[in-house]
Amino acid sequence: MSYKITKILNIQYPIIQGGMVWVSGWKLASAVSNAGGLGLIGAGSMYPEVLREHIQKCKNATDKPFGVNVPMLYPEIEKIMDIIVEENVKIVFTSAGNPKIWTSFLKDKGITVVHVVSSVKFALKAQEAGVDAIVCEGFEAGGHNGREESTTFTLIPMVKQAVSIPVIAAGGIATGRGMLAAMILGADGVQIGSRFAATHESSAHSNFKQTIIDVKDGDTYLTLKELAPVRLVKNSFYQQIQDLYQQNPTVKQLKDLLGRARAKNGIFEGDLENGELEIGQIAGLINEIKPAKDVLEEIIAEFNEVKTLIHSL
Repeated sequence: MSYKITKILNIQYPIIQGGMVWVSGWKLASAVSNAGGLGLIGAGSMYPEVLREHIQKCKNATDKPFGVNVPMLYPEIEKIMDIIVEENVKIVFTSAGNPKIWTSFLKDKGITVVHVVSSVKFALKAQEAGVDAIVCEGFEAGGHNGREESTTFTLIPMVKQAVSIPVIAAGGIATGRGMLAAMILGADGVQIGSRFAATHESSAHSNFKQTIIDVKDGDTYLTLKELAPVRLVKNSFYQQIQDLYQQNPTVKQLKDLLGRARAKNGIFEGDLENGELEIGQIAGLINEIKPAKDVLEEIIAEFNEVKTLIHSL
C-alpha cells in the first residue's frame, strides 16, 4: 500500500497503533511495527529511564520504524525529549499541548513530528507549527479527549478541507471497514487504540482486557471535562464522579476524587471498581483478545475486500 502517510513514516500499511498509557509498551509497539504498521510507545505512563528501557528493547525487537507518543503536559518532558534524541527515535507523536513548543526542536534533530488534534482550529495551529502530519481524533476515542465532542467522521472532512498536510483519523476505528470509511472521507491513514489494547502484547492487566471484551454500546462515557475530558467505562469510580457532580463540585473537589494513579490502578493493575478504565466506544465491537499481528492483518484483509467490492458496484 502506498499512501502519503506510509511514505512519510516509511511503513507498509497506513495504520498507527495509538500510544496509550499503561498499554503501549515495547512489546506492543514492536509487534505492530513488525506486522507493517507503526507501533508507538506510550511515554505518558513512563518515568524517563523506563521510557529509555522500552525504546532500547523495541530497537532489539524490530528493525522497522516505531515511534514514541508524548503528552506534552508530562511533568518531566525535557528529560523525555532528551532521551528520545539520545536514543535516535525517528518518529514522535505529540498530544495534549501546544505543538509550537517542541516541533522545531524535534525537526531540527531530523525527527518526524505528528500532533494529535480534536478540532479544525488546533489542526491549523499544528500545521502552522510545522508538524509533518496530524492525528484527527473524534470524541469516540478512549482516554483523554477533546472538549468539542466532534465525532471522527464529521471532523475528518472538515480538517482535511482546512489543512494541506496528511491527516490520520482516530477514534472509533477498529476494523477494515472503519478504516476504509475514514479514508473515503479524506484520511490518509488511521490510528487505532482500543483494538490494540485487547491484544496479547498489550501491557494492560488481563482484568482490563476482559473488560474491553465485555463492554457494550453505551458502557462508556466522556466525563471530567473540567480537568481533562476522558472517556471511561462506567464502574464504581465513574459512579462516584457522577454522584459528586450532583453537588456542583469545584475543580479541586474533582481533582481530589481523581487523586493519583487512577489509570494505573485500573488499566495496569486491574482494579475494575476503583480504577480509571479508559477505552473507546468501539470496544463494543471487540470480542476477542488476539496477537497484534493478527489484528492488523485482519484489518488490512477486510479493508482490501470491501474496497474491491465497492469498486465492483
